[in-house]
Amino acid sequence: MLEIRNLSKSFGETRALKDISVNFAPGTVHCILGENGSGKSTLVKILSGIVRPNTGSLTLDGRALPTGRPRALLDIGLATVFQEVLIAPNRPVIDNILLGLEKPFAAPMPRARRLEIAGEALAKIGAGKLPLDIEAGRLPLAHQQLVVIARALARDPGILVLDEATAALDHDDRDAVFECMEAMAAAGRYVLFISHRMEEVMRLSDRVSVLRNGEHVASFARGEFSPADLLEKMAAPGHARNGGAA
Repeated sequence: MLEIRNLSKSFGETRALKDISVNFAPGTVHCILGENGSGKSTLVKILSGIVRPNTGSLTLDGRALPTGRPRALLDIGLATVFQEVLIAPNRPVIDNILLGLEKPFAAPMPRARRLEIAGEALAKIGAGKLPLDIEAGRLPLAHQQLVVIARALARDPGILVLDEATAALDHDDRDAVFECMEAMAAAGRYVLFISHRMEEVMRLSDRVSVLRNGEHVASFARGEFSPADLLEKMAAPGHARNGGAA
């Protein structure tokens, strides 16, 4: 069990997260849903080690995880894909996929092995035909994002976090990524998916947690919620959504 306990984060006077506690089970796609400003991005940055919380803890099977240390979290098998397309545009696709896997002062990885790792990662998301030796910046934006997703998959992560990572993809590419997410969950991995698209949440979620104004307001298992239920939880009290009172 991956557990977040009493997590809080403030930026000056702004409280981005307020004493959040959520459990994530292996073998599930767990969606995090919320409106802009709900705290989703801050939660992802804490999970990936980019931001250190003011209070609270992360544990995996009862063992404390490091906070504020991206490399340490990568090394224990947690990989994050952000909505921003983070590539080295002047480097080949293969270098972008293997970025961070090859140690700076270690012997170079044999090219055959490099090709194998990059090809397998791309194949998992239906992108096996992408050219590996072209500069990544020459690819269309959607294909650049596939390269970023493949970079995360090349690490064979036990925990995969995707923060609006399919927003730039077309329908077919998005479906291939979804199938990969479902396969990872079926293999017992943790998949955490942040999205604002209700149809994606309804299709993928084994479990959904809703954030509102930096607070965790509800969690539902598959079959326990409808789009109306989620919209109601997302909306601030007293605000109507789609003609209904929240």
